[in-house]
This record gives sequence, structure tokens and C-alpha cells, in this order.
Amino acid sequence: MISLLIVDDHPVVRDGLRGMFTADPRFEVLGEAGDGAEAIAAGERYRPDVILMDLRMPGTDGVTAIKELTKRGVPARVLVLTTYDTDSDVLPAIEAGATGYLLKDAPREELFRAVEAAARGQAVLAPAVATRIMGRMRGPAAEPLSQRELEVLELIAQGSTNREAAKQLFISEATVKTHLLHAYAKLGVNDRAAAVAAAFSLGYLTPRH
Repeated sequence: MISLLIVDDHPVVRDGLRGMFTADPRFEVLGEAGDGAEAIAAGERYRPDVILMDLRMPGTDGVTAIKELTKRGVPARVLVLTTYDTDSDVLPAIEAGATGYLLKDAPREELFRAVEAAARGQAVLAPAVATRIMGRMRGPAAEPLSQRELEVLELIAQGSTNREAAKQLFISEATVKTHLLHAYAKLGVNDRAAAVAAAFSLGYLTPRH
């Protein structure tokens, strides 16, 4: 069973999401929060598997909350669930550490699958969001990713740590980090989540169903 924290400033949205997830035996809703500050406190208190995070909220917004949760070492995966797919919303959320980004018009089963994937540490992007990220790129990387860089990124996309990836590929943790840094440079990104998102949007990685 996957435990959830629902974060949204609209009570009707929270009620709808709670009802939807509570009715499915795969999920357990541990709590709710109405803004980013409440989300940080609830994330530390409940330690859920996945946090469904709205972005635009009064007071502390979603991106700030994601950064603070990461800073405080809360292990929950954050799945952004919002109405907005603009560059100013998508990229900061992914850079802050969000595992996925979905729009609120996503069908119920797609949302369920996204939560399950996020709980496994897999990157999840709504098609419109993937297209937008691709649009921010200056086309495919000038230098293609190497086979080893692709293998490392695929393991990272599945939720592996650098250490776990090193063990699976029979290379050192330092070598994994080097491959990641090379991949970042080629993809024009600065962190793991953005690299995975870029690799999916550019077709280097394909979602597993």
C-alpha cells in the first residue's frame, strides 16, 4: 500500500483526491495540507511515500515546499499535480526535486499509475510537460549520450542511488558520478531529475508500462 499526503489550497480538490485514493485499496491517505508550510510540517510528521503537491498556493508555494522537504531529508517522492504547464512552473519544480509533474485533467487511472511510478522513484511527466521541456532544449544534444551514460540514467530513472547504480553496472560510485556529470553537460541540465526528464523528452529513455 502506498501512503499519500495531499497538498492543495482548495478544500474541494483535496476532498476529491482523498475520496478517489481512499476508495482504492492500493493507496492510503495519511493527511492533507492547504499550503506549502503545512506540507513541510505534514511531510515531516507523516513521512508518506508520495506527496501530491499543488504549486500555486498562498503563502509558501509548492516549489519552495519541495526544496525545503528535500533540505530536511524527507524521503517522500513529490508528484506535482497542478493546472499549469508553463515554463515558469514546470522547470523550477523539477529542478527543486519533484519526481513527476502531472496536470489536474489527467484521467484517474493515469494519476494512479503516476503515483505508483513515483513511489518507485521513476520520473513521471505529463505529455504536455515533456513537450514543453523538449521545447526548452535547443534540439537534441550536440553530442549524443554514450551507452554507459544511458545505462546510468536508466537506473537513476528507476530510482537507484549512485551506489546502487555502481553495484549493478560493476563500476565505482565515482565513475557513476562522472557519467552523470557528462550526461548533465550534454543535456544542458544541472541535476538528476532534470537529466531524467530531458532523457525521456528527447527519446533517450522510454517509459515502462
